[in-house]
Amino acid sequence: MSSSSLLCCLLVVCVLAVVQIYAAEERKVLKVFNLRASDLNSGLFQTPDAYVKVFMGSGYGGKTEVKNDNTDPWWKEDFNFFNARENDPLRLEVYDSDVVFDDLLGTCERSIKNGTWQHSCSIKRGGILSYSYTLEPLQ
Repeated sequence: MSSSSLLCCLLVVCVLAVVQIYAAEERKVLKVFNLRASDLNSGLFQTPDAYVKVFMGSGYGGKTEVKNDNTDPWWKEDFNFFNARENDPLRLEVYDSDVVFDDLLGTCERSIKNGTWQHSCSIKRGGILSYSYTLEPLQ
């Protein structure tokens, strides 16, 4: 067997090993829920019309409904991502809905972990966003 043939065989074996390891990773579902904010601030003499956009990695999960004139909104929507992995980044962006363009009030970001968790983060323009998530095996 020539050295180039041996090298090709070795390369094929390595690629197959990597594919097998990747395929063996357990697929998980991420559920983001119980989104609520407190003391949101959209600017001087204004009450925010707030909503949240939800992202996992490069995937967009959607957005909540707009809660008009509310500094302490609570959203009922749940967001699901079906190809999640532990340590993937979860990002929540809080916006104030306006006629011309929506203002970004702040962003929360963290790496997800297995299990059910509750977190809060400070919003750049004022206030706190709280949320829960569960990362578990896909059934």
